[in-house]
Amino acid sequence: MSAITSGPGVLVIGLDPYRVPGPWDPEPVARAVAEGMTRFDQAGVTAVRCLVGLDGSDDVEQVVTAALRSRSWQVVVVGGGIRKREDLLGLFERVVNLVHRHAPQAAIAFNTVPDDVYDAAARWLD
Repeated sequence: MSAITSGPGVLVIGLDPYRVPGPWDPEPVARAVAEGMTRFDQAGVTAVRCLVGLDGSDDVEQVVTAALRSRSWQVVVVGGGIRKREDLLGLFERVVNLVHRHAPQAAIAFNTVPDDVYDAAARWLD
């Protein structure tokens, strides 16, 4: 989780690369996500990650709802891991509808790669 105490709030919802099944190396994605999140700190923007697993260990709706209700968010970024995979279309729809329900005042943004998450949010920050 990355956070500082002042400024607008950005929630970044994405997949935990360490809990995505498959024969792949999660380290490059985890590093890129961490690098992307440091840009929020450099810009003085409060940013919090809400990462969910696809390994069955999360009640995704509960985890995302708790994050959305934890404070007022100016922007919610839904990560490409959730958005781009056709087999996760239902999850993507649930996440977008949870944002709509629990953070209706927040802009919704989408990043293209893990390390451009700040750019996605910045398009909607005041």
